[in-house]
Amino acid sequence: MGQALVLGLGKSGLAAAHLLHRQGWQVAVQDSSISLSLTQQKANLEALGMTIHLGQPFAPPEPPPELVVVSPGVPWDVPILQQLRAQGIDVVGEMGLAWRSLCTYPWVGITGTNGKTTTTSLVAAILQEAGYRAPACGNIGTPACDLVGQEVDWIVAEISSFQIESSPQIAPHIGVWTTFTPDHLDRHYTLENYCRIKAHLLSQSQIKILNGDDPYLRANFAQRWADIIWTSTQGYDALPPSEKPGIYVQDGQVMVEDRAIFSLENFPMPGNHNRQNLLLAIAVAHVLKIPPEIITQAMRQFPGVPHRLEVLGMHQGITYINDSKATNYDAAQVGLASMTEPTILLAGGQAKIGDDWHWLQTIQKRAVGVVLFGAAAESFAQRLMSVNYTPFLRVENLAEAIPAAQQLAQETGAKVILLSPACASFDQYPNFEARGDHFRQLFHNQVTR
Repeated sequence: MGQALVLGLGKSGLAAAHLLHRQGWQVAVQDSSISLSLTQQKANLEALGMTIHLGQPFAPPEPPPELVVVSPGVPWDVPILQQLRAQGIDVVGEMGLAWRSLCTYPWVGITGTNGKTTTTSLVAAILQEAGYRAPACGNIGTPACDLVGQEVDWIVAEISSFQIESSPQIAPHIGVWTTFTPDHLDRHYTLENYCRIKAHLLSQSQIKILNGDDPYLRANFAQRWADIIWTSTQGYDALPPSEKPGIYVQDGQVMVEDRAIFSLENFPMPGNHNRQNLLLAIAVAHVLKIPPEIITQAMRQFPGVPHRLEVLGMHQGITYINDSKATNYDAAQVGLASMTEPTILLAGGQAKIGDDWHWLQTIQKRAVGVVLFGAAAESFAQRLMSVNYTPFLRVENLAEAIPAAQQLAQETGAKVILLSPACASFDQYPNFEARGDHFRQLFHNQVTR
C-alpha cells in the first residue's frame, strides 16, 4: 500500500483513516477546521503514525497520494478535488471506500430528502428482529468504514446525496427512495442536478422501492423504471402502475395485494410521514420474505429515532419534543403538522435555500407561538411578519429559547414545546445531533431543578 490522503476529520473521515491504517496505507489527514475535539483526534492519530494538518486550506501533498478519501462534508467540486481527479488520482468518498471491502454483502441503500433516517432505522429493526446481522450505517451516524471486518448478513445504509455523488459505484441489492423536495441547493446548484444524483443510486439498485405518496417521484419516475415497488398510505387505487405488487394502507392495515401483513395499531410513531416510512420498510421486509409476525414484533418494540420527533418528557404539564433533525422547511413542516396539541415552535439556525410557504402555512395552523433563535432569527421574523403571524419572540440561542417558550406557553395554553428548527445547525453547533443533545440537556436541567 502507498500514500493515502483523507479530507475531513468528522466521523466519516476518522473511520476512513482508521480503515486505511489497518489496510497498511501511509495516511495523511487534512481538515480546514480546528477545535478542541479535532486537536485530540490529531494526537490520537499521530500516535498511530499518521500525519495530520488542521486549520489550513486543503492543499495537495507532494508527492501526490495514490488514493484520496473524501468526507461527506467536503464538496465534491472543491478545486483540490478537481485538480486531483484531473491528474488521474483515485478519489472516492468514505462510503465508496467502504464499498470496496463490503460489496460482497447485499446492501439496502436508502436515500431521499426527508424520512431516510427513520426508514433506515425501521428496516434495520425489522431485519435484526428476523435474525439477520444487519447494522445501520452511513448518514445515520455510523460510518460504513466501521463495518469493514465485521460479520454481517445485510448492510442497511442511509446514503445522502453528498455520499452518492462521491461514491457512484455503490450498487445496492435494494434501493429505497423516501421523498424528494428542494434541499442542499447551495451544494448541488439545481434541483435537476440534485435529482440526478439521488436517481443514480436507484438506477444502480436491482430492486427499487419508491414512496408513491411523493408527488415529485410519482410525476417523474412512474414511467422511468417499469419494475418499481410503489407504496402508498392512500390505498390501492393511489398506487402508480407497476409490474410489481405495491404496499398500501387499507382500513388500518398494511396490505400486499389482497393480504393484510401489518396492523397500524402496532405502530406508535405519529404522523402520516412516518406511515410512509413504515411502508417503505415493510416493502423491504416483503422482498426478503420476512413473516408478518416478525414485522409486528419489531414495530411494537421500535423505540423511535433520536432527534426526530423524540419525546423528551413532560414538565409542568408541557411535553417537550426534540425534532432537531428537521434541518429544512419540508422536514419541519411535516414535524409540526403531526402535532395534535397547541404547540410552541422553536425554529432557527443556519437557514437553507428552499420554499418555506407550506411551512409558514402549517405554523399558522398548528403553532400558537414561535420562538426564533440563531442566525436565521431575523430573516424568519421577517417571513412571519409577511404572513401577519403572531406571537413570536427572538432570542440568541436555545438556552434562552426554552424560558421564552415556557412564558409563551403560559400565555397561550400550549401543551407542547417543539424544537423543529427548519435549519442547519452550523451557526452554533457542529451538527444537528449536538443541537438536539443540548436541547435534551436543557430539558433535563429544568426537570431536576
